[in-house]
Amino acid sequence: MTKVAIKNENITSFGGIYHIMDVFSKLDFEKLTESVLGKRGSSGKAFRHGSIFGSLFFSYLCGGDCLEDINALIGQFRQRPNTLLPGADTVGRGLKELAEENIVYKSKTSSKSYSFNTAEKLNTLLLRMIRRMGLIKAGSHVDLDFDHQFVPANKFDAKYSYKQDFGYFPGWASIGGIIVGGENRDGNTNVRFHQEDTLRRIMDRVTSELGVVIEHFRADCGSFSKEIVQAVEQRCNTFYIRAANCGNRCEEFRQLKEWKSVEVGYEKCDVTSISMDSLIEGKSYRLVVQRSPLKDKDGKQQTDMFGVIYTYRCILTNDWVSTEKDIITFYNERGASEKNFDIQNNDFGWSHLPFSFMAENMVFHDGYCHAEELLSRPSYQRKGQAV
Repeated sequence: MTKVAIKNENITSFGGIYHIMDVFSKLDFEKLTESVLGKRGSSGKAFRHGSIFGSLFFSYLCGGDCLEDINALIGQFRQRPNTLLPGADTVGRGLKELAEENIVYKSKTSSKSYSFNTAEKLNTLLLRMIRRMGLIKAGSHVDLDFDHQFVPANKFDAKYSYKQDFGYFPGWASIGGIIVGGENRDGNTNVRFHQEDTLRRIMDRVTSELGVVIEHFRADCGSFSKEIVQAVEQRCNTFYIRAANCGNRCEEFRQLKEWKSVEVGYEKCDVTSISMDSLIEGKSYRLVVQRSPLKDKDGKQQTDMFGVIYTYRCILTNDWVSTEKDIITFYNERGASEKNFDIQNNDFGWSHLPFSFMAENMVFHDGYCHAEELLSRPSYQRKGQAV
């Protein structure tokens, strides 16, 4: 005999989001957000900042692609008892209200000016949410990774980049895959330009808000400069920065005799270390050099009149204890942090920025760091406090 079940019309395929809403409420993110960003509106009837971020978070966690998708999902969200969230227009206005003024730096060499947006309050909120959720323990020694990500955007103030497109060029710091801070910059800004100021702000904020010690710092060759190394060395115990190669340095490497054969990432290569005393006066750093034979499409080593042709890669560090293999292996692990950019671009709307100006879009950028890193962290789920 066929059984007929009468289903409630309120059944929704997005019911799983209600569990995340419960977590959002239990951890009292509304009050935390208000304590950092202040109250919104003077009448007491306006949606609070926490509700605005809630609509933003929940829509993308349900597969939304742009700000307007909030309107398609808001009816589903409101099926949860005592839930009142704003629509896309209110969310857009609320995000714009949080925009902070850009900082303008003028180049001493070209006399051109470049805008940075530090988003101080939102970066502070991000760290306090991380602390509230216990994702990073106070007093712990952490590894901090830093990198830049070009975000294509045909916006009013977007600048043309060497990436051959208009957009922005924000820099982001992460700890164990958790984004802990970032700053937006004009798309035509050189990655090294005033990066030391960005790192000072981010690293000082991380240590003061989270109460951690930055044990290791890792970055690519975009952070290889005297000013950046000085700023980083003052704020961490050990740093590992990819060194930029140049013609005279490669010639120096060819003259080196003491190479050790190792296997890194299932590939054999030769490694050695030399002292680098020319970067900062009175300072001596270790330059870990890795060479691999250049191969053609058939896998055969290429040679010239001097012998085998090598590709050289270098890492600048103040770590004089670890072996070359350990340093190279540890540095290569920073590649995992770059997956953050793929996730943000594909799942959290960075490829569909809603506003016309960098300062406003930085609010959107930073807001989704909260969503991706705080509400969908697998490590947080394992604690039984999220879906």
